[in-house]
Amino acid sequence: MIGTIRIVISVAIILIASLPMAVWQVIALKSNGRIDDGRIPRLWHRLAVKLLGIRIHVRGAPSKARPLLICSNHISWSDIMVLGSLAEVHFIAKAEVAGWPVFGLLAKLQRSVFVERGARRKAGEQASEIATRMSNGDPMVLFAEGTTGDGNTLLPFKSTLFGAAQVALSEGRSETVSIQPVAIAYTRLQGMPMDRRHRPHAAWIGDADLMPHLTKLLREGAMDVEVHFGEPIEFRPGDDRKKVAREVEARVKRMFAEALRNPA
Repeated sequence: MIGTIRIVISVAIILIASLPMAVWQVIALKSNGRIDDGRIPRLWHRLAVKLLGIRIHVRGAPSKARPLLICSNHISWSDIMVLGSLAEVHFIAKAEVAGWPVFGLLAKLQRSVFVERGARRKAGEQASEIATRMSNGDPMVLFAEGTTGDGNTLLPFKSTLFGAAQVALSEGRSETVSIQPVAIAYTRLQGMPMDRRHRPHAAWIGDADLMPHLTKLLREGAMDVEVHFGEPIEFRPGDDRKKVAREVEARVKRMFAEALRNPA
């Protein structure tokens, strides 16, 4: 009963808060930069993680370098709210997210870039769009595994969209692109450390239905997540994107293992 009341109250607060925020964000987006269009999404994400009962522990900090590509592992849709609550960033999302109810609208209002990961013929065009956004000063978040993991291990990083760094350099607007490794790890539930059996509680795997997972998190709440920001890697003209992707993956893997081994 208590869990049901928590869900109803949380959903009501989100819906009530989202409407005026969405209206203001539309105004900000149409202001041609006169109004900051990054503050409202960050405020919304902060509200969302609070209502979900997610406590965030941060090591390091988002890089201030520009152009910036933030490369993270991916466990759940809640990763977006966690990272979005920490910095004014923009996300690279799979194309189908654009059609999701509520979440799709929010992603559009946050000026996400939607990509078709399986469409190789569009890879160059998609990388170019991301590169342009980075060159214009937008920090872009890439979930480099291309899908969500189970919270225990990392999947291999896909190097295709690292090509956006190459494109940004070819446009000649910068001599380097900063690529910052980030590790996300869900570590505690109701204050108790999660082990391998419990970490998938936070994970949203593959094509699982969103609403049952959202309802479960709202019902149980009180989950801790660690976010480790690593030192940025400078991507320069002539660098091999596949080699850089492997180095970023290795750094994220080390930070991820450290977060699971020694949770806050």
